[in-house]
Amino acid sequence: MGRAGKALKQVLETYSISQNQVAVKMGIGRSNIYRWVHEVRDPGAEMVIQLRDALHQINPTAAEEFVQLYLGHPPGDGDEE
Repeated sequence: MGRAGKALKQVLETYSISQNQVAVKMGIGRSNIYRWVHEVRDPGAEMVIQLRDALHQINPTAAEEFVQLYLGHPPGDGDEE
């Protein structure tokens, strides 16, 4: 448990994005974001997609990094040559 939460926490800290900003973009309570960031609960697959979309609206680079971290691929460690 916690891969999405760890990825989200890192991205929020790196890009200075507040839990509230994400919650507002997603139309959910900040307490949900708090639970994910602190690994109390994992977001479901649909919520992970909504998280990515919300982050993309705030900062597209943050959204990309979230996806990479969530999938277990550090940013810049892709298959591009």
